[in-house]
Amino acid sequence: MQTFEALVLSLPARNSTLRMRAWRALKEAGCGVLRDGLYVLPAGGAGGALEKIESEIRADGGFAMRIEIRPKAEAQLGQIRGLFDRSAEHGVLVQQIDAARRSLERVGPRRAETSVRRLERAFDKVSRTDFFPGEAKAQAAAALAGLKQRFKEAYAGGEPRPSQRKLRSRSAGRYRARTWTTRANLWVDRLASAWLIKRCIDREAKFAWFERPSQRPKGAIGFDFDGAEFTHVKNRVTYEVLLESFGLEADAALVQIGSAVHFLDIGGIPVADAKGLETMLRGIKEKAKGDNALLAEATRIFDLLYSAYAAPQA
Repeated sequence: MQTFEALVLSLPARNSTLRMRAWRALKEAGCGVLRDGLYVLPAGGAGGALEKIESEIRADGGFAMRIEIRPKAEAQLGQIRGLFDRSAEHGVLVQQIDAARRSLERVGPRRAETSVRRLERAFDKVSRTDFFPGEAKAQAAAALAGLKQRFKEAYAGGEPRPSQRKLRSRSAGRYRARTWTTRANLWVDRLASAWLIKRCIDREAKFAWFERPSQRPKGAIGFDFDGAEFTHVKNRVTYEVLLESFGLEADAALVQIGSAVHFLDIGGIPVADAKGLETMLRGIKEKAKGDNALLAEATRIFDLLYSAYAAPQA
């Protein structure tokens, strides 16, 4: 029979700050409420959250004690598991996702992407405390996947298809003080590629973003779109193609960044720092006023990431 961890607590009546802090922590952990003052989680379900809450309550003069609960009958187990039913939350998400999908093409690419990212975060938040997922979560996941696919169809039609051509070495000397161009509404691979170009290939580079291929500046060097001089080749993303084309693979820090960019752009082997990089870039994108401002802020992130990777390990 499944076991549960419970926290029995009693808080000082006059310490409203402690009461609010404890309530928020219990809610964030996804605790079920068996009765007033008795909160429960599946054993190991929230990574030691109850232990931390117990310590904080005791430190502030309250009473808290963790105990183990072992239901003796299936009915009891079902009753406790019912405390963690997230069907209603997933149902609300499905409604919000459906509404976002209906308005996707009307609001434009930037607002549409913000909406998709917001709903992704909301789904992740509910899922973290959905300890017994069922059909409701599956429906929300399917709705979110449909929304993301619809966004891709509506706004990412220029996503490059991998070329099968053979890469050849390029001399950076032929690419000095040039204009480089790619699709507007920048994201990970294009941001990282632009940063790499400016840092290691063409320090005087200028960038131009286009909404439609017909808007591409004449004579500009294209990257990360079908037909561009530098774009996806076989299993490499554009950033990795630039690395190899200009002989930059010997720089381990650049290669490490490339691994994160590869995972975020086309998937593959998970990379430890990829999620953190995505979160920072997403935050920048939601606040940046246009792609130039987005690249300027993202450049700082990539510079810091490069410095961390290049620093000697202690």
